[in-house]
Amino acid sequence: MQIPKFLYGTAWKEDATQDCVARALAAGFRGIDTANQRKHYYEAGVGEALKASGVSRSELFLQTKFTYQRGQDHRLPYDPEAPTATQVRQSFESSLEHLQTDYLDSLILHGPSIPNGPSLDKMDWEAWREMEALHAEKRTRFLGVSNVTASQLKELYEGAKVKPTFAQIRTFARTGWDREKRMYCLENNVVFQGFSLLTANKDLVDGAKVSRIAERLSVTPSQVIFAFARQVGMLPITGTKDSLHMKQNLDSLSLTLETSDLNAIDETHL
Repeated sequence: MQIPKFLYGTAWKEDATQDCVARALAAGFRGIDTANQRKHYYEAGVGEALKASGVSRSELFLQTKFTYQRGQDHRLPYDPEAPTATQVRQSFESSLEHLQTDYLDSLILHGPSIPNGPSLDKMDWEAWREMEALHAEKRTRFLGVSNVTASQLKELYEGAKVKPTFAQIRTFARTGWDREKRMYCLENNVVFQGFSLLTANKDLVDGAKVSRIAERLSVTPSQVIFAFARQVGMLPITGTKDSLHMKQNLDSLSLTLETSDLNAIDETHL
């Protein structure tokens, strides 16, 4: 399975997870993003949907995450007293069980141990080295990181033996769509996965500027944003629960915006 052009995100769906993933697969999504973090994800529900779908494993791109204890609730997928490397492996094995598979396409470090910090710490490197070991064992095809600062991303890339293939970032229009991190990714062959593209930019999505572009092209404002994201180098993630929106989101893959539209959406210019 090649890296898909769109990912379906499974956060914050709880008991609706299985149904949402089933409908996303029926709509045509083949890339699924989840996490072994019961506080915000129901990874086992994803696995049940995958099993019932009849879609072959070779057609799927499955991505999950290792989450530190600070991001978890009491339902931990590992022994909290164990070394970090052991926690990574225990979480990984639990993910395989939940997803009913024997390998992952992508394993993400779900944020550094010190959020918004200037650098990584020892725990992050212990986690990453164990992720590299899983990669060497061919149990995951790619590695990545989420919720990093630009300096943390650069430090990880420069110090990693297995370079991150993905950086998953909550993306804001007010920061030039996270231009600094996005440009670093483009320059170093890292795929920038943009999430919360709609919810983090509601004023822009609902505003006159995007509405005018959508009206002219006979598409929805959401489709305009996803087309924009793709054209500026992002792999977009959507978490919609609406079947029509799922189809519309995938339909945006055939939409190409003019340079003037891209510049209008990115007020600080590309």
